[in-house]
Amino acid sequence: MASLAAAAAGLRLLTPDRRYGRVVAVRGALIEVEGLSGAAQIGSRVTLNSPTGQVEAEVTGLDRGIAHCMPFSEPQGIASGSRADLSASQFALRPSSGWLGRMVDGLGRPVDGLGPLEQGAMLRKIKASPPPASARARVGERLSTGVRALDLFAPLCRGQRLGLFAGSGVGKSVLLSMLARWTECDVAVIGLIGERGREVQEFVQDDLGEEGLARSVVVVATSDEPALMRRQAAWTTLTVAEHFRDQGLNVLCLMDSVTRFAMAQREIGLASGEPPATKGYTPTVFAELPRLLERAGPGLPGQGAITGLFTVLVDGDDHNEPVADAVRGILDGHIVITRQIAERGRYPAIDVLKSVSRTLPHCLGEEENHIRLAARREMATYKDMEEMVRLGAYRAGSSAEVDRAVALAPRIEDLLKQGKQDRGFAQESFEALAALMEVPDEDTL
Repeated sequence: MASLAAAAAGLRLLTPDRRYGRVVAVRGALIEVEGLSGAAQIGSRVTLNSPTGQVEAEVTGLDRGIAHCMPFSEPQGIASGSRADLSASQFALRPSSGWLGRMVDGLGRPVDGLGPLEQGAMLRKIKASPPPASARARVGERLSTGVRALDLFAPLCRGQRLGLFAGSGVGKSVLLSMLARWTECDVAVIGLIGERGREVQEFVQDDLGEEGLARSVVVVATSDEPALMRRQAAWTTLTVAEHFRDQGLNVLCLMDSVTRFAMAQREIGLASGEPPATKGYTPTVFAELPRLLERAGPGLPGQGAITGLFTVLVDGDDHNEPVADAVRGILDGHIVITRQIAERGRYPAIDVLKSVSRTLPHCLGEEENHIRLAARREMATYKDMEEMVRLGAYRAGSSAEVDRAVALAPRIEDLLKQGKQDRGFAQESFEALAALMEVPDEDTL
């Protein structure tokens, strides 16, 4: 009886449904494995064995008994005939509060050299579904972001999702760091997807700082890592955010950038044989974008909320390129950062006339909306006449409306100008803007 009990205990320790295959071809980023027919599924984990070590991979496609796998790291040493171990489970994480202040990779492994991570009790799939739309709570109250251009003209509410649309080199990352430090939240989860390797430590140490890092989890996948790891890092970012949301906390989720997630998905799709559909992007790109972005937002009643800020790197400053256009239709507002404003030296270079928050007007009070709309009218009038004023073609006194706009618009621009350490507060910003708008015409001319 004792021997039977020992045998039973040993059987319980065995991993069920363990299957093995072998590599039959390596085609660039795609590795073909046979012998897993009937067991491998899309998203299954595969461990590839080589003389130089093991390589984690994922099944991304199936074709008549051949499993198409893509690795999470460079497949050095993988050759035809290498053994492939199929895991019974898909990729999952066990986040916990011990992850705060830490940096992890797309698989939830620590990359900051501070030792192992504390594992939580609940296992969470990396690729999860958002809460049912019919059961979700509504967007909550307004949050102060510390950025005056946003607080005044495109306010952010708890559980809202905003996109930051910008070309390269116009201050997008700096704006993101300001939002990470100043936006009201309990926990911040920051995904650096496809980021330059040298900028990771700069962002964490200089922009985020010790105080910001203490309440944050940073997920990193640099631009030199395989496409699968970059895509996985985006999913991991939302998975960690969902863990804290389900604890009733208000989570700020920052992702830089959604465009690089889409590019990674395009690489995966093309390697798997998908046809390029729109400007080289495969159909799965536009299927995965809403699945990723819809995971942010309010949770179920009694849970917290994930307030999402996602950057979009527009190609050639074209704000109508495919990814930007698709993301703009999914999110609850878009913030446009323009090169022309940055060239004039006003940072953050947010174009308030092109930026939209879909929580307006009900997220502001009646008086605040009145002040906001009045300021927008002055800025719109000035923009229409700006070239004529600069060229000297407009004669002062021709229109009282234009004269007032010419006087007020530069003052509003000065109010919107901020440095990295110049934090704004929503109430004070509205008071300052109201004081500007109430200046008598004869004092401004």
